[in-house]
Amino acid sequence: MPQPKKRHSNVRQGKRRASNYRLKEKNLSKCPSCGTANLPHHACLSCGTYKGRTVIKIKDKKAKKEKG
Repeated sequence: MPQPKKRHSNVRQGKRRASNYRLKEKNLSKCPSCGTANLPHHACLSCGTYKGRTVIKIKDKKAKKEKG
């Protein structure tokens, strides 16, 4: 099997591999109850629902300010 005549530089190697490390846009879906964008198969961070039921209790921002 033939061997390469000369060594390829690190820059040339990086250019070839650049397509593997390209950032990809996240797939966001809308929450059916409040309409904010969130990751699929995750609980909504603004209303705390997942698959139509409340999973996380979300405290109001006003309540936090009154306590502190």
